[in-house]
Amino acid sequence: MNITYYGHSCFGIEINGKHLLFDPFITPNEMAKQIDATTVKADYILISHGHEDHIADAVSIAKRTGAKVICNWEISVWLGKQGVENIHPMNTGGKTTFDFGNVKCVMAVHSSSLPDGSNGGNPMGFVVESPEGNFYYAGDIALTYDMKLIGEYRSIDFAFLPIGDNFTMGVDNAIIASEFINCKKIIGMHYDTFGYIKIDKEAAVTKFNHSGKQLTLMYIGATITK
Repeated sequence: MNITYYGHSCFGIEINGKHLLFDPFITPNEMAKQIDATTVKADYILISHGHEDHIADAVSIAKRTGAKVICNWEISVWLGKQGVENIHPMNTGGKTTFDFGNVKCVMAVHSSSLPDGSNGGNPMGFVVESPEGNFYYAGDIALTYDMKLIGEYRSIDFAFLPIGDNFTMGVDNAIIASEFINCKKIIGMHYDTFGYIKIDKEAAVTKFNHSGKQLTLMYIGATITK
């Protein structure tokens, strides 16, 4: 399973020869200037919620690639109005099998509206289960006791958790969240992009290490294998 970081909360994950793209926010991101969004591969685009810093490039990439977009109902309606045709709407609690594996939609405590101010529906996270491994993409989330359900009913090899604080949970709560989901390998996201979410990266890694867990902070444009 290859994981490429495109900045903020945007990751490309290759599973069984299929390219999954999460929360595409590339073109407006000053920290991702070296990434050309017109070259990013996608067979599926998974959108956790409607905020611009998670959906900015979704329409253009979906139209260029023909990728199937997985999102909630409200976002699917909005995307349809933008001319996106290949959409699979889901909602919290639902699970669907695709050709790369299963996607389970789970709760994400946050807010959501679309770039034009319309209703973005309820935010979600995704648990992806595949023959190559299972992972949890939390989206924008606050620490919530509901995350324990993931650890009790799912087997997670690694997880993408926000650590920037202010708009989402920060490092300390992310460590607790990793305990709730019973996962020691965490990839950090939603940090440093804006002034509100700047973090001390070295201190964050140290805190995770002291808790017996591993925090990976990827460089934008880098690819790792899990």
